[in-house]
Amino acid sequence: MRLLPALLLPLLLTIPTAARPPEPRKAVEAANGMVVCVSPPAAGVGVAILKKGGNAVDAAVAVAFAMAVTWPEAGNIGGGGFMMVAPPGKAPTCVEYRETAPAAAGPTLFADGRVTAYSHKASGVPGTIRGLALAHGKYGKLPWKDVVMPAVEMAEKGFTVTEGLSWSIAWVLASPTTTNAEFHRVYDKPGGGRWETGDTMKLPDLGRTLRLVAEKGADEFYTGEPADKLAAEMKAGGGIMTKDDLAKYQAKERTPVKTTFRGHDVYGPPPPSSGGTGVALMLNILENFDLKKMGRWSPEANHLIIEAMRRSYADRARHLGDPDFTTIPPHLTTKEYAKKLATGIDPTKATPSATVAPEIPLAGEGDSTTHFSVIDKDGMAVSNTYTLEHSYGNRVVVRGGGYVLNNEMTDFNPVPGVTTKTGQIGTKANLVGPGKRMLSSQSPTIVMKDGKPVLLTGSPGGRTIINTSLCVVLNVVEFGMPVQEAVDAPRWHHQWFPDVARFEGFSAHPDLVQGLTNMGHRISPSRQGDAHSIWVDLRTGRFHGAADRRIEGKALGF
Repeated sequence: MRLLPALLLPLLLTIPTAARPPEPRKAVEAANGMVVCVSPPAAGVGVAILKKGGNAVDAAVAVAFAMAVTWPEAGNIGGGGFMMVAPPGKAPTCVEYRETAPAAAGPTLFADGRVTAYSHKASGVPGTIRGLALAHGKYGKLPWKDVVMPAVEMAEKGFTVTEGLSWSIAWVLASPTTTNAEFHRVYDKPGGGRWETGDTMKLPDLGRTLRLVAEKGADEFYTGEPADKLAAEMKAGGGIMTKDDLAKYQAKERTPVKTTFRGHDVYGPPPPSSGGTGVALMLNILENFDLKKMGRWSPEANHLIIEAMRRSYADRARHLGDPDFTTIPPHLTTKEYAKKLATGIDPTKATPSATVAPEIPLAGEGDSTTHFSVIDKDGMAVSNTYTLEHSYGNRVVVRGGGYVLNNEMTDFNPVPGVTTKTGQIGTKANLVGPGKRMLSSQSPTIVMKDGKPVLLTGSPGGRTIINTSLCVVLNVVEFGMPVQEAVDAPRWHHQWFPDVARFEGFSAHPDLVQGLTNMGHRISPSRQGDAHSIWVDLRTGRFHGAADRRIEGKALGF
């Protein structure tokens, strides 16, 4: 996820500072269902589906389609993602609908720098619609048309522009990278001027595409009229995706990564996401230490959290990629391996990142995603993250199709063999290849206790996603924070390289920053993505929805 400059100022004003501590907030509480997402209109769609008798998967599918209309920065049908589903009384599963590389893509696609993130060649084959259809077909209750039509109606009849969308769309329309004529035709305000909060936006081309999907099924997007339009767009724009690439795309159901932490079962998405593996590895390392006794904002506890992040991200670079093309070492999520890494942490000083993975040669001298959580009255839980990669993807709207394309191909390692101290990775596991899924950081997470979901969380934010999910889980499970406090609390991010720990609480916790600096850490201020989460009180059975103060969002229950 790359932050929108126009959104940055109002959002930064919500970050805790020493001068103005945040006002305590309470989560939204409900008994019969809960939806938490970035788009208030989409949250309303999800709750309406629950009230209609749909389950959490029905609501999640409806929310995902609705956000393709109401939150085009990241909500999408032109991208892909991961949906974690916990059916009542059963272990969670993962519906993986990550984009794939077109058949014509090769490992040197980005090597010479001529293919940019805003070109047609940066688009992977979209997976969202087949992924949502797979989840709905296996776990939904309502007819497919019923869960798609709310999005159709909003696109065709119009929906109310929220404050967050007005800022977001104003920024992207003014950006020098938004040169696509169709993007402007679709999203420029009729008659000129800026979209304002309360305006009505209509997207008739997108409405037609969604109506075809609602009435003819998901395959229509991949083999029918929408596929013809996407193939024509690729040809006109010099892209490499073909109608055959679309027809061959398949979403997959995969077994989640699972670990245990403090008496809880923690589930996350497996490769091609690095999220589940990363969260599991870090929790396995950290369970060897009594962080709660040290204190949430002590230098000692936060030093260990940073060191766990450093080691996890080094292994991410070493090993992770598409499991259909790369062998993923099974030891990464074992307790024994994590204990070995834990014993290598010096409790008094930072470990230089270059010494953590010395076998990876270093050359001399991120994106827009969205997460939502849903739970229904029967306890079925969904944690879903999906993305276009950058904000508004590659800024290309398919002519006549009305939707924005992703630029997920930039999630592959761009230059074979070139790994740098600034964070570029060039290891073999995630190089471009025909039909290959690019490595993701998406981390929709479900935490269970005694076979029941107690926490649903996840986030946007590029490589920060994994660490955001970790911080929320630690805040709730290790430190016992109420879910709204856990979501609002400042977060850490370290990704191996660059060798800098980024902290949202840089100004609010000066003593902590100084203590870590004395240990040898380099600390810089930051802002991470929004983690729209749900906590379940197993004593009462009630749901507590926490929308993230970092961005517009809505927790809505009934």
